[in-house]
This record gives sequence, structure tokens and C-alpha cells, in this order.
Amino acid sequence: MTWFRSGAHTASSGAVRPALLLAGVLLALPHPLAAQSVSGESLPVVEHTLANGMRFLILERPSSPTVSFMVQFQVGSVNEVLGYTGIAHMLEHMLFKGTTTVGARNLERELTLFPVIDVVNDSIVVENARPTGGDSTRLAALHTLLEQLEDSARAYATPNEFDRILTQNGANGLNAVTDVEGTYYFVDLPVNRAQLWFVLEADRMRNPVFREFYSERDVVAEERRMRVDTQPGGLLWEALLATAYQVHPYGVPVVGHMSDIQSYSRRQVEEYYRRYYGPNNAVVAIVGGIDADSAVAWADRYFAPLLPGDEPRPVLAVEPPQRGERRVEVRFAAEPQVRIGWHVVNESHADRPALSMLAAVLSGGRTTRLYQRMIVKEQVATTVSAGIVPGSRYPGLFVISATPRAPHTTADLERVIYEELERLAAQPPDAVELQRVRNDIEAGEVRRLRSNFGLAFQLAESATKYGDWRMTFRLSRRLQAVEPEDVLRVAAQYFSSANRTVATLVREPATAPGSPRNECCAGYGPADQTRPQWAAACSSR
Repeated sequence: MTWFRSGAHTASSGAVRPALLLAGVLLALPHPLAAQSVSGESLPVVEHTLANGMRFLILERPSSPTVSFMVQFQVGSVNEVLGYTGIAHMLEHMLFKGTTTVGARNLERELTLFPVIDVVNDSIVVENARPTGGDSTRLAALHTLLEQLEDSARAYATPNEFDRILTQNGANGLNAVTDVEGTYYFVDLPVNRAQLWFVLEADRMRNPVFREFYSERDVVAEERRMRVDTQPGGLLWEALLATAYQVHPYGVPVVGHMSDIQSYSRRQVEEYYRRYYGPNNAVVAIVGGIDADSAVAWADRYFAPLLPGDEPRPVLAVEPPQRGERRVEVRFAAEPQVRIGWHVVNESHADRPALSMLAAVLSGGRTTRLYQRMIVKEQVATTVSAGIVPGSRYPGLFVISATPRAPHTTADLERVIYEELERLAAQPPDAVELQRVRNDIEAGEVRRLRSNFGLAFQLAESATKYGDWRMTFRLSRRLQAVEPEDVLRVAAQYFSSANRTVATLVREPATAPGSPRNECCAGYGPADQTRPQWAAACSSR
């Protein structure tokens, strides 16, 4: 799953989703519930759906002094079209800019300036679109005017007011994440401040003001430069997914193409928000010391008046079968890497548990096959991992990533990886290997039950993607049921050379000043992002 994260203070990329859907989720906070049965399906979740379609999932944990709130909109990068790529991620940034009341000092004067600012931006877009590239003097003057006008509008607002109010009331972890299939907004609050969330979030959904739009657009563009364009790993992931997915939008970057980012208009983004971010496309999970009856009453009071929007654009594109190996190189002044992907199935397919189990058998720990051979015994690699990216609703890509240890090459790593996949036919995983993975799954179940935030995320994601908050717990049981012959079968079915895409990072000397920049020869695809427990290096928004 591919992620771009930002929030009141930070913006960062995530990482490749772990191979096991349910193992090792998030922070472990102590709660008595962890002593109960590890069967999450029996959790006393209160479900409440408003007339406008907004769904609330509330789990009381009376001993907890805090409550976690998670809002998931089922709008992600797969719902975008070319020319609008990255718009969900841009909206993620904008929804921290305040509302008609939060952050507003003189709303009338502020809004009066917006149409003028937008006209100046439109003039810049038109000038840039000229065949000659536009008049540089005119463009410089327009950019200066745009900055001056935004400064003037900024004088009528209080920046970061949404964040300030929550922080002063004990909020922790205020942030947001965009991925290929959804956008998540989350925060933890003391129980005695829970009603504040309902007040602020309903106001944010109903009355957002897209302040500082063009300066924030520049922030998003810089985020792309920092996380993708100047990062070898980011370029390599984009190259791999853009090459593997030539039809399906999984091949389009979550953060967006730079040309699209730089041409967003406020009207365009606001219209997208008004159309697709209605309550009917939102699921709210609330886990902690909150009283469920109070939460239901507040949901009715603050969110019921919101009007529903349109359903997200359906994803009709289907990636055709790959009929031959594809290879792509990214040349960069960095250490070599290789990432190999095979087209597989979506998360609800009967083969997905066996594929996830295979990923764990190959690289899910220090005792696994690839780790032992490549890092411990032969010492040809410094890192190796396997997982299924970038999403779950549509057929994914089973990816093995590795970094060579000098003097070994990426070709050496490819050889070992292919040999290990072929070895599965002669030596399928034994009972010990599979039991180790099953033990990890059970441990993940316990950790999940101990974390307000982890549970809130899982409840919201499961309800959004499958229509039932219990589904991811059921998927855990499917993983537990995988047998050696299942792993053997999927390895034989999916891991052919014709179904394979290989992306290699090739080291080249650093670019001299004034020389052309290194470019990825495959263009842009989803970025190098992982999601290990919501932690990644952050940059200032």
C-alpha cells in the first residue's frame, strides 16, 4: 500500500506494506482488553449510521484515559484522472488550514481576495502553457504578485488555529495519510475533551477554507522533490510501478505528477472536495474511554446535518495480462538496489493468503529463506524484503526488494532470488516455517487489541474496504489456514518470467554543476513509501 502522510506539522512518505496484513500493527498501549480472547470479531463495537450515510464505529474501553478518532474517506489516488493526479494528497494538506470560524479573523475580506489570487494563478498557468514556455519576465512578475496577494489574505487569518485548539486541549498524534485507496485523518484526545473532536471535525467537513492555497501547493511540490525526485528509492518505486501498471491507476503516484501539482487551482481542488468528501464516503472509528451513547448523540447532533456527496469515480481500468518480462533502470548517484514485481491478485481473492504467507516465509524475519541465504550465509545483500503493493482492492504486485553488499551486484541478487523461488517446488515450506508465521499472526492479534489507535485504524479500513469491520479479523483466520501445498501452488502460478517486472537502481557518478539532472527512464509511478507502524522520516509542511 502506498502512502503520503502529512498533518498539522509534518509531511512524509510511508513505506511498502508489510507482507502480513495483520501482523505487527502499530503502537502497543496497555489495556485490560488484551487479556480477553484474541478473536477480534467478538469486540463490542457499536455501529451507528446517519441518514446521510456517514458510518460510526464506536468501541468503549472504560479504563482508557484517552480516545482515538480515525476518519477514513474512501477517496484515494486510484479515483483520480490524469491532470488531477495527487489531488487527494493536496486536499489532505488543505484540510488543516481552518474553516469559516477556525482561523478566521476577517473572513469577508479574506474571501474577497481569493478570486483575485485565482485569476493571477490562471494567468501563470496560461503563460506556462505557451509553446515557447512563456515569457520569463511576465512569469516572474505574476509569481511576485501571487505571493503578495497571498500575504495580504494571510493577514486576515490565524495560521495553524485548528492544530492550536486541539493541542491546547491535550491532543496527540494529529495527522493525516493519503494512500492509493483512501485518505485518513486521525488524532488522540483525553476522554474529557472528546466532544471537541465532534465540533471541530464537523466544522472542518462542512466549512473548510482553502487558505494559503498556492503557497501550500509549493509545499506539496517540494515534498515530491524531497521524497521522490531526489531520492533514489522513491524514483525506483515509481519506475517499478509505472512499468508494471500500464493501464491501471496503481501505476500513478499518490503524491501526483509534478506537472499536475504545479497546475492545481483552488477552484479545481475545492470542487473535488465538495463532490467526493461527503459524509456518505466517510467512516469514523472511535476507540477509547468514550461513552458510546454520548458518541452517538454527538454524531447525530454535529454530523447529521451534513449533505451527502457523489460516490467516488469507479475504477474501470483493468490491467491486461503481462506477456513478457519488463525491465527498467533508474540511474542515480546512489548505491544499487533491485526491486522485482510479479502481478498477483487483490486482497479478497482466495490466493491472497497463500501469497502473504509466501512473503513471510521468504523474508518475514531473521530465520526466513531469503534473509538466511542472502544476508547470513552468502552475504550478498545488506537488506531484503517481500510484500504485496500498492493496495488491496485491485490486483497487486508481489515485490521482492534487495540491496547488494559490495562487491556483489544486483544481477547476483536476482540470481539468488529466482533460485529460491524455484527451490519452493522441491522444498515447500514445512510445518515449522508456517507455524512461525502463524505465531506472528497471533502476536499481531494481541498487539492490535492493546492499541486504541491500531484498532481504530483497522475498524475504519475494514469497514471502508469491505463494508464490515470484522472482515480483517476474518482475513487473519484465512492466513492461519494456509498449508504448504497452497504456497507451492501460488509460487508456481504467479512467479513466471513473463509476469515479471524488474527495476534496477544503477549507480552513476554525481551530476556535475550545470549538468542535466538524473532522470528515471520509466517516468513516474507510486512513490517509495512504506507503512511500518505509521512511522517515517518527516519534513515540515
